[in-house]
Amino acid sequence: MPTLSALHKKRKRTPAGLRAVGMFVAAASLALSLGGCTRLDTTAPAAARAEAGSTGAQARFGTVDCREAKCIALTFDAGPSENSARLLDILKEKQVPATFFLLGKRHIEKYPELVERMAAEGHEVASHTWDHKILTRITPAQIRDELERTDDAIARITGKRPTLMRPPQGRTDDTVHKICRELGLSEVLWSVTAKDYATTDSALITKRVLAQATRDGIILLHDLYRGTVPAVPGIIDALKERGYVFVTVPQLLAPGKAEPGKVYRP
Repeated sequence: MPTLSALHKKRKRTPAGLRAVGMFVAAASLALSLGGCTRLDTTAPAAARAEAGSTGAQARFGTVDCREAKCIALTFDAGPSENSARLLDILKEKQVPATFFLLGKRHIEKYPELVERMAAEGHEVASHTWDHKILTRITPAQIRDELERTDDAIARITGKRPTLMRPPQGRTDDTVHKICRELGLSEVLWSVTAKDYATTDSALITKRVLAQATRDGIILLHDLYRGTVPAVPGIIDALKERGYVFVTVPQLLAPGKAEPGKVYRP
């Protein structure tokens, strides 16, 4: 299997004209799939909170109420990795919860102690599939296997099955929704990306995140890339100075709850 970085960067060699057309089509397809211009129906965090229709102290998720606080969610894909322990140290020091969308093969199976630590320290542990296959390109049976294997591995380590997943590259469709609904999984996309798979420049990663951050935002980072974890302290400090409160994805939706088969995105 190619590395995750290779999956992001891989390009087919074609003549220049065809390559340009191919790049345009790929960009347009991704914009459509993530931009709400197709049949993809997404629910914003504020809408999830409003749909719950609850008020009062019982509606709070822990000590944070994102109907009142200026909340933002920090999420990390494709771990755990050799960098995850340092990331967890930073999050503990800064008292910031995060949501981890974990890969199974060569990640969960290699670092089970880090998965256990994530859960023990109050982070949300979720699925990013077993082998980072693009779910819209494989059969329903393969989709189910990618999700069930990861859920089973997380449950064995933490004692709790995930309720959230993030499809690789954000690519999803009706078949993925149906299988997620059957497995009790909600899909979570994002609103902020630093494209940290394409740079090792921590300052640039920080700049990109801060430029895109908004209330109810969901930040996408990858702790397996060299430049990402060093950028995290600066990102946290700068956003706290702007009045943001860091929450997990379930906290961001509360008092609403993520519904299986639905797609959530700011």
